[in-house]
Amino acid sequence: MKQLIYYIDKGNNQYEAFYEYMATDVGYDEFYARQLCTYFIMRGTQYELTSNEMEGDSEVLVLKEVGRNLSGEDEQNFRGRGIHIEFRSPNERENYRLLSRIPCATHFEVIRYLLKDVVELPATGQMLVTSTEIDEDRGVYVIYVTDLKAS
Repeated sequence: MKQLIYYIDKGNNQYEAFYEYMATDVGYDEFYARQLCTYFIMRGTQYELTSNEMEGDSEVLVLKEVGRNLSGEDEQNFRGRGIHIEFRSPNERENYRLLSRIPCATHFEVIRYLLKDVVELPATGQMLVTSTEIDEDRGVYVIYVTDLKAS
């Protein structure tokens, strides 16, 4: 695994190389964490993961453009401030309300959360995961959760 390449599905079997990470620039733990995110935010645009593939020594993620990314309440930029996860409401009517933020020591710690259907939020308890994203613009992982009892 030497590189992680994002492609945009343009339709009609046309794919455009979009973004690339080399293993020398980020660790394998970050490679895996990124592959577990169902959404990718970059340059104000939201993309949905449609395929996660192997191609030789490369990890290939195929994305579909969803549209302009809508900002949530109390968004912060985490670039240069370490690894963080935000937990937010998936409800647009609530402006993707911020429920909790946690710092993480490694991407492996993030992976633990990304692998779960149910996560435990500090001071809140267990919540059901509805989707996950890497917000490249702000340098943060976002996990959207809802009340476990409502499911």
